[in-house]
Amino acid sequence: MSGLGGLDRPGAPASPGAWDERSEEWLATETLVPETDAAETGVAGTPVAETGVRESRVDAPPTSQEPTGSRTTAPRPTPTRRTGADPVKALMHRHRDLCERAVDPLEIAAGLEAHGVTDRTAARFLHRDVFSLAEEMYARVARDGETPPSPPRLPTPRARADWILLTLLPGALCAAAVTALHLTHGQSRLIAAAAGALAVTLALRSALARGPLATTHATRPTATRTCWLLAYALLGDGLLQAAATGGPDTLPTGTADGPWPLTTAPVLALALSCAPAAWCAHVLAVRARRKLSASRALEDFATAVKPLLLGTFALYLGALTALLTLTTTALDEPAAFPQTLTLGALLLLARLLTTHGFTHAPALVLTATVTAEATALTALFTARLPGCAWLATPVQSLIDAWGPAAIPTIACGVGASTLLLHAARTLTRASAHTTADQSW
Repeated sequence: MSGLGGLDRPGAPASPGAWDERSEEWLATETLVPETDAAETGVAGTPVAETGVRESRVDAPPTSQEPTGSRTTAPRPTPTRRTGADPVKALMHRHRDLCERAVDPLEIAAGLEAHGVTDRTAARFLHRDVFSLAEEMYARVARDGETPPSPPRLPTPRARADWILLTLLPGALCAAAVTALHLTHGQSRLIAAAAGALAVTLALRSALARGPLATTHATRPTATRTCWLLAYALLGDGLLQAAATGGPDTLPTGTADGPWPLTTAPVLALALSCAPAAWCAHVLAVRARRKLSASRALEDFATAVKPLLLGTFALYLGALTALLTLTTTALDEPAAFPQTLTLGALLLLARLLTTHGFTHAPALVLTATVTAEATALTALFTARLPGCAWLATPVQSLIDAWGPAAIPTIACGVGASTLLLHAARTLTRASAHTTADQSW
């Protein structure tokens, strides 16, 4: 397009799209010369050469009236590259869709950040930071329109009664299911366990469909791996211990003192912690939106949000610790703090990242965690085959040293640490708190 002031020259980016390093290098190396250069304007100030290159004058060939030896040839002027390129306008052209649909300069700043434009890049456009550059881009788009929209304030999520009640539902149904397990026997206990598991699963699905933990992204693989982790928290330690001692010989009886013991306290604590997790996510969203409205630079926003993220994460772990203490005391079961706290941290971070649009890392980490737990169980059973006893050596060593809880603690702990580092880098971006629909 010739209207962009020199974008059609050789070396300029050819097609609109995402801003890339080649575009930045091109703009950084351009020499901007005023359009009305005195050397290139006529008497009236009109530019002589519109193509961006000075036209060199070539003298006419000598005539018969002019002696060849007496003619003096004027030196050829050195072509000077001149461009009227507007770098901000070129950037707007590259992000035309973002500028047209933006309702606030903050949305443009978040979009530029998501495309890799930093404060250092903004300095090439004569702006101190991305926020200042976004304000100019938003103002110039508004002036081009017939009726420029007034920029609305960034909406702040509010707590609503519907999602608050939904987050309390999984804990209530799980408590009812655990009570039914302790009051029934035989086949009735199996029916109560199946009905309770189905009810809690549906309640969790409803709680995650509304409120601060809701997401519009596909989470079926993540949900499947979450169900596995919860099932392992209920049956995994007992099965691992039984497999290490040559069992299990019978199916689980639904009690903590059976040959294949069930640990219901951790699962009940995790179900009850759905409400604190939603509140922590709500606090993070509200405070992050406020800090985003008050920030004037991306680095300032990241610095302000990182303690908020770590604080809400610690708040959830404190609430989960209190709930686990309560459930283990009420059910008279052994404390399972390491594996339960690491599992809760892993599930919370995976959900926060998924809610804000970062679905790839949670899926990979949850898959690795599930694989580690499944591999430990498979190794113990495979070691019973002839010549395969060595497969159980690493798992057996961990069980002998720290007990069966070492497997889920290590697996979930490594996964939670990985997601925490990833969240500290991604959830502190402005784009993570402006692109997600958090109206609720």
